[in-house]
Amino acid sequence: MNTSTTSRRSGTTRRQFLAGTGALGALGLSLPALLAACGGGDSGGADSLFFENWPLYIDPTEGATLGTVDRFMEATGVKMTYTEAYNDNNEYFAKIQPLLGAGKSIEPDVIAPTFWLAGRLLALGWLEKLPLDKIPNAVNLEPSMQNPTWDPTGEYSLPWQAGMAGVAYNIDVTGRELKSVEDLFDPAFKGKIGMLTEMRDTIGLIMLGLGKDPSTVTSFDDAAGAFDKLDKAKSDGQIRAFTGNDYTDDLVSGNFAACVGWSGDVLQLQKDSPHVRFVIPEEGGTSWADVMVVPKGAKNTDAVAKWMNFVYDPAQAAQLSAYVQYVSPVKGVQEELAKIDPDLAANPLMFPDETTSARLRSWATLTEEVEAEFDAAFSRITGA
Repeated sequence: MNTSTTSRRSGTTRRQFLAGTGALGALGLSLPALLAACGGGDSGGADSLFFENWPLYIDPTEGATLGTVDRFMEATGVKMTYTEAYNDNNEYFAKIQPLLGAGKSIEPDVIAPTFWLAGRLLALGWLEKLPLDKIPNAVNLEPSMQNPTWDPTGEYSLPWQAGMAGVAYNIDVTGRELKSVEDLFDPAFKGKIGMLTEMRDTIGLIMLGLGKDPSTVTSFDDAAGAFDKLDKAKSDGQIRAFTGNDYTDDLVSGNFAACVGWSGDVLQLQKDSPHVRFVIPEEGGTSWADVMVVPKGAKNTDAVAKWMNFVYDPAQAAQLSAYVQYVSPVKGVQEELAKIDPDLAANPLMFPDETTSARLRSWATLTEEVEAEFDAAFSRITGA
């Protein structure tokens, strides 16, 4: 991995990074970006853009190497505000629901929820159609990441990044390689296990460990056994904490022996923390995609189109991938990334082969009623 894409970590976790510098500072944005942020979102459609995203989910400017935000602004003249206030899907939904539910707009022009929440926002009528005719580089997208079942015409969403959930662990604490979902329930790690507040990844992984397939779920009963297993583990003291994107803190420090984690996070951490590892369990892992959507009432849709078109250029997408190390939705990225970092270009967690892909399962779309049952049960266990 080349130094231009790894010095960002330097032993700093997501939570420390954001707390120490603030969201914009964490990105290392240039003066134009900071000025754009201070000025807020200007009207005009194509002249300004506000993207609210997950932490450490874009390459920053480092020295003479411009990050994606700065390259975009330089190439297009669009003033871009980019923030990292998205830490958890349900938390973010609760934040935007009062406004969108009342027919009002939110500040961001584009956000990147996980696929299931994007589907929920669409079902509620809270998304704008995308100006697809102004995004010619959409032809570069992998067909498998277009027109998802919850947005079959592909008019409301386009992919940002994809990835997988599996078992992340600190081998200095575990003392052995982990291979199974059942390792999360090993009494030897009592009080040192982390679970994600993302219900689908935590429950999905436990379901796979029980031989159940989350892609076929139609009712709460289909996943009841996984909830029972999680509840018992919580009651028994097996679980130290339920966390959002900030689980990396405890994983690196050794507070967690193991946890449910995301592939790209661990790949990022490994440069400075080689004792942190990730495995798709032998029972399988969950796959997901975060997608870009335009909230209802957003004004700067032309700028959104310029942004999407920019990041779907394979050369631009490769620079982004070298940093975030998730699965890119753009065709040709592997070849472009090979010019930057051949090792990453050969990594099956970033470019899953057929064998790896066959071991992954994506969640079925849940009805609002079933979703509510799942959320209520999960909240009761997590204490949220």
